Amino acid sequence: MRALQMKAPTSQPFPFGPFNSAIQRRWQKPADTAQTRLENRTRDSQLDKLTANLKRLATVLQLQHLISKRRGPHVSVQIMSRWKNIVGLNVGMGELLRKYPHIFEVFTHPVKRNQCCRVSGRMVDLMLQEEAAVKECELEAVRRLKKLLMMSVSGTLRVHALWLIRRELGLPENFRDSIIAKYYDDFKLVDLETVELVRRDEDLGVAQVEIWREREYREKWLSEFETKYAFPINLPTGFKIESGFREKLKNWQRLQYLKPYERKEVVRVRTCGGIERFEKWAVGILHELLSLTIEKMVEVERLSHFRRDFCMEVNVRELLLKHPGIFYISTRGNTQMVFLREAYRRGCLIEPNPVYVVRRKMLDLLLLGWRHSRELHIESKEESDNVVGDEDVGGPRDGDWVIPILDNFDDNLCEISDSSVEELSDYSENENCRNEHKLEG
Repeated sequence: MRALQMKAPTSQPFPFGPFNSAIQRRWQKPADTAQTRLENRTRDSQLDKLTANLKRLATVLQLQHLISKRRGPHVSVQIMSRWKNIVGLNVGMGELLRKYPHIFEVFTHPVKRNQCCRVSGRMVDLMLQEEAAVKECELEAVRRLKKLLMMSVSGTLRVHALWLIRRELGLPENFRDSIIAKYYDDFKLVDLETVELVRRDEDLGVAQVEIWREREYREKWLSEFETKYAFPINLPTGFKIESGFREKLKNWQRLQYLKPYERKEVVRVRTCGGIERFEKWAVGILHELLSLTIEKMVEVERLSHFRRDFCMEVNVRELLLKHPGIFYISTRGNTQMVFLREAYRRGCLIEPNPVYVVRRKMLDLLLLGWRHSRELHIESKEESDNVVGDEDVGGPRDGDWVIPILDNFDDNLCEISDSSVEELSDYSENENCRNEHKLEG
């Protein structure tokens, strides 16, 4: 009992009493940062699910890229297990391969008797279709690149930044040679890491949001004052609208700003409303950049590589979180992916393009899992005898000099066997004649 009385004062070091009644207790205001906004944002389950599936597809494509670097058409599963840290897997390699039988074919090598893996024929066909679609849309990719350079303050972009989002822009792997060097009338390399626009095309200086504004003005009979500087707003389901939010949003929609392709004036941050105008200009730049991508999405980390070229001196993630009706950040799959909300409905792109259609087929093949896998086992049994024959394709090998020696050895064995058969027949005839003479005697 005495021990409890001794410990009581320590639990409340400053109890309320007559001597400390005038002491003010200061409560900390809850922090309102980009991290807290990211944690407390309204979630979109469909876009989160799409992000997780796209992360799995990216892992599968990375494995396929590693397999294609090997010399043969297949790789040992033991060798693939060493790629676990390279790809960033948290499960075993064998478990991953068995999870997607429509993409990876695991079989036993007929000679070495070890487990090997190769990419399925359906997946290879889809990858060839994607390459063909990228080549067909080459002019569209050139148009996207020109519009990005027109948005840049100096008319230049770093090649490394473009290489990071080459897949999002629909550019081929070797776009430095196949796009920049081919269209030398439009682009030129200032140095090895910087590409510059040769001449501006004013016909391309129309942002995607301008087309939406014109459609809203004509179809919904809205006033020009309401639509001239507005953005499409699609708040997520379950978004809590606080008091004063609608009025702030209405004023922000009417706020004037410098459009992405305009270079007539400089946004002054220190003037009245300068910060809001500057942030709205940055929103317009990010909105147009996402509109130029194939799937209307890109990783947040890769957007930061364009801050210097576009002169966006803002926290990109915080700016995206301030406008949940325009952008949505998904954190599924250990990545932060930003989506353009107006371009998606129920987890699918509203206006698909040829490259997106092929990539969606890849995703559907991934999501099949073990469904309809019985047909794959039948096909694998029929093709198991042709595995060794497939390995012979690809030119001479180091041990081919032994083959003619073995062929000559087989011929000599045949000659020896033929002569031995003749000698045995002669010997059997002589023995029969001797036996007949003995019987007559």
